[in-house]
Amino acid sequence: MRQIIFDTETTGLEWKKGNRIVEIGCVEVIERRPTGRTYHQYICPDREFEQGAAEVTGLSVEFLADKPRFAEIADEFLAFIDGAELVIHNAAFDVGFVNYELSLLGADYGTLESRGIGVLDTLALARERFPGQRNSLDALCKRLGVDNAHRQLHGALLDAQILLDVYIGLTTGQEEIGFFADTDGEQAVAKVIHAFTADAITLRRRVQATPGELEAHERRMAVLRKKSGDNCVWDRFA
Repeated sequence: MRQIIFDTETTGLEWKKGNRIVEIGCVEVIERRPTGRTYHQYICPDREFEQGAAEVTGLSVEFLADKPRFAEIADEFLAFIDGAELVIHNAAFDVGFVNYELSLLGADYGTLESRGIGVLDTLALARERFPGQRNSLDALCKRLGVDNAHRQLHGALLDAQILLDVYIGLTTGQEEIGFFADTDGEQAVAKVIHAFTADAITLRRRVQATPGELEAHERRMAVLRKKSGDNCVWDRFA
């Protein structure tokens, strides 16, 4: 499966107010392994930043003045992401901005959805896994043991690379094993998760249960259901 870990930086918080994309960052992943291919582009927005937006990114209108406009990079950007699933933190934000930029180019460009590009929102994943907790990218880095000490400002490619580690941590299930309950244990769990980061992750062989094993499993489950009065925890999570 081909995925693109994706992030943008913009001139403000709402595309409906005419804000534009100023930076795109993409990291290609195939079967949960980074390929080494990335796409990074600064973009001239032809407008000023909203108050506070420039400080968050460290970018300025002056720096972006000689960068290409979105119309100039749209085709190469779409060629990079077409056929992939986009992995985005707070996907509604970035998808809204990309679709707005595409709309300015004319109906022929369509939307991400009309192009068949799927989207996986890591914010939704995090809220499902850690309900009631802060699930910003920085908060998840701390919780999952992802090193983001070098993230002083928001940058699209840097944030996409960090999001890759967070996504792996969210989807490996290692953090929930619960073997440890003290501080040393938490550090050990973080090390387990870190072992699945972009530099270390390897493909894992899929193991298929035999018919005999499945029958033995069902026999055991029948005993557990009888003892629990049909309130077996396994059935609630299976």
